[in-house]
Amino acid sequence: MNVACHVEPRALDRNNALIGLPTQPLLAGINIEELKTYVPVTQRKLAAGQYLYRAGQPFNALFLVNAGFIKNCLTSGDGREQVTGFRMRGDLMGAESIGMTTHSCDAMALDSSCVWELPYPAILSACASMPELQAQITKALAAEIRSDRSWMLALGTLTAEQRVASFLLDVAARHERLGFSARHFVLRMTRADIGSFLALKHETVTRALTRLAAQGAIAVQWREIRILDADALSETINGEACVH
Repeated sequence: MNVACHVEPRALDRNNALIGLPTQPLLAGINIEELKTYVPVTQRKLAAGQYLYRAGQPFNALFLVNAGFIKNCLTSGDGREQVTGFRMRGDLMGAESIGMTTHSCDAMALDSSCVWELPYPAILSACASMPELQAQITKALAAEIRSDRSWMLALGTLTAEQRVASFLLDVAARHERLGFSARHFVLRMTRADIGSFLALKHETVTRALTRLAAQGAIAVQWREIRILDADALSETINGEACVH
């Protein structure tokens, strides 16, 4: 997957400017070994389909994704699920439940994953000895708020095809920041997961991918994505936006 070609920064920057995506992996600069001297940090491994935590379970830790892909989702009383985000290496998880006694949403691994468990509120005490930790956590929380608001704007103003193009460029940019190929990657989430996140039916996601492929912007083989023309994806997003 680590192919030696990348999406042009200009194309990615245009997309980031449109929907305000974070430009750095969250908490990427934290030294886990140093952190272990101040707080008991443990590693947890998850298999695909395994939950890291469920809504209603006691909230007693934050989690830093070290490897893999994890989705956050909310489930209604009648069983309807809404995906609220996809987490990759360097992302902080569990922060949405700070101030609560229980977790407010579910977190489930989409493939084999590994996270660092950071006990809470013990992690707050560590911030006194590691000022950079407090700065990084604050930065992570602020970036999450900005990202959520930007996706809300995107979902309210972009067409289905524009939403899918934005999602692909977001995933590409996140891969590139982690040192992987931004041109060729595998989507760990299902079409239904993508549709839930983008407020679209999974059939609509499939049709949008087909149209983008027909335009020559991407090549799709099940979950494998090749971005052939990042500029074309950006031009799709920067076209006339309207509520779908």
